Amino acid sequence: MRHGDAQALETFNRYVSRLGRALAQVINLLDPDCIVLGGGMSNVQEIYPRIGEEISKYSFGVKATTPVHPALHGDSSGVRGAAWLCR
Repeated sequence: MRHGDAQALETFNRYVSRLGRALAQVINLLDPDCIVLGGGMSNVQEIYPRIGEEISKYSFGVKATTPVHPALHGDSSGVRGAAWLCR
């Protein structure tokens, strides 16, 4: 995608659209203060400028203002949390 591959860009656009739909449902149901993405895809910085618009397409009422952020420790956040549980 970053190198201009048309199919990769189409796949990424579809991913962002589906992620936006899913997060909109989370917001509609739970109304969280923020959403934190983890795992490998959280490292893809191209998601964050676009996800708010995608969420707003599928959320109820006014434009969604729930911020979406990458996990503080990137894709290692889950492992770090598991390690803390073992203590």
